[in-house]
Amino acid sequence: MSDTDSEPTYGVARYLAVEHVDSPTFTPAGRLLFLSDASGTPQVWTVDAAGAWPERLTPHEERVSTVAASPTDEAFVFGMDSGSDERDQLFHHDLRTGAETPLTDAPGSKHAWGAWDPDGDRIAYAANREDDGRFDVYVQRVGAGGGDGYGEPTKVHEGPGGWLNVATFGPRGDRLALTKPRSSYDVELSLLDLESGDRRTLSDGEAATYSHLHFDGDGGLYCVTNRGADTAHVGRFDLESGELEKVAGGDGNRSGEPGTDAWDVGALAYDRDAGRAVFARNENGYSAVRAGTLRGTEFEPSASPDVDGIASEFVFGPDAERVAFTHTAPTEPYGVAVAAWGEREATDWTPVGTNGVPPESFREPETIRYGMFDGREIPAYWTLPEGASAEAPVPVVVDVHGGPEHQRRPWFHPTKQFFLNRGYAVLEPNVRGSSGYGRTYASLDDVEKRMDSVADVAAAVEWLDGRPEVDSDRVVAYGRSYGGFMVLAAITEYPDLWAAAVDFVGIADFTTFLKNTGEWRRSHREAEYGSLEDDYEFLKSISPLSRVENVRCPLFVQHGANDPRVPVGEAEQVVEAVREQGVPVEKLIFEDEGHHTTSRENLVEEFEAIAGFLDEHV
Repeated sequence: MSDTDSEPTYGVARYLAVEHVDSPTFTPAGRLLFLSDASGTPQVWTVDAAGAWPERLTPHEERVSTVAASPTDEAFVFGMDSGSDERDQLFHHDLRTGAETPLTDAPGSKHAWGAWDPDGDRIAYAANREDDGRFDVYVQRVGAGGGDGYGEPTKVHEGPGGWLNVATFGPRGDRLALTKPRSSYDVELSLLDLESGDRRTLSDGEAATYSHLHFDGDGGLYCVTNRGADTAHVGRFDLESGELEKVAGGDGNRSGEPGTDAWDVGALAYDRDAGRAVFARNENGYSAVRAGTLRGTEFEPSASPDVDGIASEFVFGPDAERVAFTHTAPTEPYGVAVAAWGEREATDWTPVGTNGVPPESFREPETIRYGMFDGREIPAYWTLPEGASAEAPVPVVVDVHGGPEHQRRPWFHPTKQFFLNRGYAVLEPNVRGSSGYGRTYASLDDVEKRMDSVADVAAAVEWLDGRPEVDSDRVVAYGRSYGGFMVLAAITEYPDLWAAAVDFVGIADFTTFLKNTGEWRRSHREAEYGSLEDDYEFLKSISPLSRVENVRCPLFVQHGANDPRVPVGEAEQVVEAVREQGVPVEKLIFEDEGHHTTSRENLVEEFEAIAGFLDEHV
């Protein structure tokens, strides 16, 4: 708790009720659809102008995970799971009548949204309907124009096993672009001919990423890729020759490691008819947006929306006269902004209130870097609460992101602001293995180098020791998913550094995790962590459970019983093992949640329990 009384404290329910709005998509009539958790779980909402009152469209208690407007009809498709189990089913919603039609009914299978065809009468997606460990490609007719022409899913391609994603339809609706991630930085890109069933590989075998795919209608395919480079750029495939040329946003062969000014392109939208494009570079976590016209491999810049913070999920409206995007900043909740083409000013179409918490009380981070054993510098965001000083030192939450190929960025975190309001400082390191700094940096924790990233967390605490406003006896390890593993590894490898630890859905033992995770995920995860067949003993040796006798600080463990990624057994076994050591441990498992806690009611219970735990032990 805060040692000062200069700022009122607010309950966690106030912070968690700050809405999160994202996933914009435009209908042909210009209505903006988006996901908002205003009702307690993410649902589809709509608004047709800035400042207009939004309307909720889906009435469900379960979370909606995706929404995609038809390109030709006032309708959309959305995906929804049950109990946060990630086994989404797809539904069609007619905006004229409000009628919802289930498109799939296979609750044991995961349906991963893909794309609408250009005529708006079919959709394509990937699903593991026949084999839990294999995603196949399906095409399905939908009821365009308010009709009843719904069809059954038709399998058009059997996948090779593991993940397979449908990226987009070709301009004539006769082919699909597919991506298959073999690992986070090794993606196979191919084209599927829907008439012949033939599949042509565009990627050349070099480990590289391909995302944000758009056919240009002139024999080309645009993408964001890091092929031939350390950082990602906008590229174009010539579909006749198969050659890939760099178009925009690239930094050549320069390294993107922290301390340089070479950056990844992280988003791209393109309108084929207008030839307009907009993309964003990830510059030290913040977004630099670029707009312009794409003709072949030539990019002609235009005026770009000014963004203070982070912009993502760009999408064009009708005739590409405006572009919408998800926007957030350290002190600004997630919302959707819209900019007219050629204008620098973007307007917030989904203003979000703060439930009486003064926005000026939200704290912004400082971007810092600290040195490591190999001379590298680890980037991090450092945020102090009001009143922190050498005379009033504060406890610190060291928050490690999941992934591991993920990046902590300076977006709005309601729970982070909650902890700051309670008097905790927050340090968020992007340890080696994080994305956003080029693929060399992202690979620095692969397999046998795994524990180097844990050393980065310990070095973060050493950096804290030099801060006079920090109480170094009250440092908390805190992380979700892979970040949960990092928490458990940190308190077993460096037990003297921590006053307490909070593990959300973390990996306690890599061998049991890989045995029990969803079959479709295993090969992808083994490429990052090591395989059960080849690396079993090594994986066992670096698992926190193998050193659980070292745990000295109190531990809080949260998990969802329906988690398909990190099965709940990881939580059960670490809680039992820590209790056997006589160390205080608290467990909170939700029977109706999965890898993420999606119900606001459960979230409030979760963070009230964590706050009480930290009050007691820190």
